[in-house]
Amino acid sequence: GADCTIAVIDVPIEEASRFGIMSAYDDGRIYKFAEKPAMPESTNASMGIYIFNKDKLIKYLTEDDADVNSSKDFGKNIIPKMLSAGEKMYAYAFEGYWKDVGTIKSLWEANMDIRGDSPSLSLSDEEWRIYSRHENSAPQYIGKDAVIENSSLTSGCEINGIVKNSVLGNGVRIESDAVVCDSVIFENVTIGKGAIVNYSIIDANVRIGEESVIGVQKDVADGICVISRGVKISRNSLIGDNRIINEGEY
Repeated sequence: GADCTIAVIDVPIEEASRFGIMSAYDDGRIYKFAEKPAMPESTNASMGIYIFNKDKLIKYLTEDDADVNSSKDFGKNIIPKMLSAGEKMYAYAFEGYWKDVGTIKSLWEANMDIRGDSPSLSLSDEEWRIYSRHENSAPQYIGKDAVIENSSLTSGCEINGIVKNSVLGNGVRIESDAVVCDSVIFENVTIGKGAIVNYSIIDANVRIGEESVIGVQKDVADGICVISRGVKISRNSLIGDNRIINEGEY
């Protein structure tokens, strides 16, 4: 019977300022909403998932469209206006897996969540199937000297080096003596012979030159190195932690 139900999830207080925060009574009715507050009053973060009464939604969208000062945003405009008008708005506490990937670290964490014997996000859960696009690629090839530990590999990968605690997309090539640890590698990336990649996110179509070292830190707390799509890293390059290489060649 609510005019709007908003799915919320409990987040650590130190992360609450990244979200729209709901304050609600014990019965779930929302009495206050703050979009990314500097001093959050609760840890009920909006997941950006709403269920509206159709007529009320049309009414508020129509009014918002006519407002030249509106940002045309649910969190900034629609939700606060409905709340101030006294509409029946309730929070639904979600307790399953969910991750906001609005930061580099949270994107890295979400990928790491699919690894392990008991992953936080199981891609093999028969009760909650996840379907992805199928790439028409060759099967994986694992070379005779390859080492793979606690990692997720998709089709088309060719592994001749070492891969540990990592997630590899379609068509990734790891050449001999290369080492990839604690990293997320997007599709069609080549890691050259003898190169080392640690705590990094490597976007699609990147080439890492031979004997290069990417992300030299020993812990994710030091920061994640990011190599953007299509970048070519020359051989013997050194790119430290917490760096972002956006375009061209390095």
